[in-house]
Amino acid sequence: MVSDELEKQLVSQGFCFVAGLDEVGRGCLAGPVVAAACILDPSKPLPKGLNDSKKLSAKERERLAGEIIKTSVAYSIAQVEAKEIDKINILQATKKAMKMAVEKLRPAPDFLLIDALTLESVKIPQKSIIRGDSTCASIAAASIIAKVYRDDLMKKLDKIYPVYGFAKHVGYGTKMHLEALRKYGPCPLHRRSFHGVY
Repeated sequence: MVSDELEKQLVSQGFCFVAGLDEVGRGCLAGPVVAAACILDPSKPLPKGLNDSKKLSAKERERLAGEIIKTSVAYSIAQVEAKEIDKINILQATKKAMKMAVEKLRPAPDFLLIDALTLESVKIPQKSIIRGDSTCASIAAASIIAKVYRDDLMKKLDKIYPVYGFAKHVGYGTKMHLEALRKYGPCPLHRRSFHGVY
């Protein structure tokens, strides 16, 4: 069950801008890894149906993303492309995207709630929460924003590289995607260091 209990506790301890952070696309074979950061407004009720983006339908995610963007104090999105993922590895690329998302937030956050990761290079108090996207409201909000943004991006990229079916699987290693890879080889969006691509 998603709740904003933790955010409220932190606000009562004197933190003003508590940001949730999550990423989407870590396990994909193609496309960027996308991170989002979101500061929810503690004076407003949580958007109805807020949940981990993986537990929602595309339609619900789109509705919620619109509501989150309208009612949050701030949100930001950052991405690291396939070429860089191959260079620095997916974990470092994920952390880099998260750090970029934090740096883009205005107002700047004074506490971070992060889904399952620690950002050692960011000097802001933070808490890593395992499965945070299914328990913590601001992380769930960030997961929805990141997912909707990345899915839209992959649908646009599908028009440039139509043979792979990016609009359907958004870069994940589905049977259809693996068959297209075997037939056509990788395109510039593919992560060449990932098993299934090489």
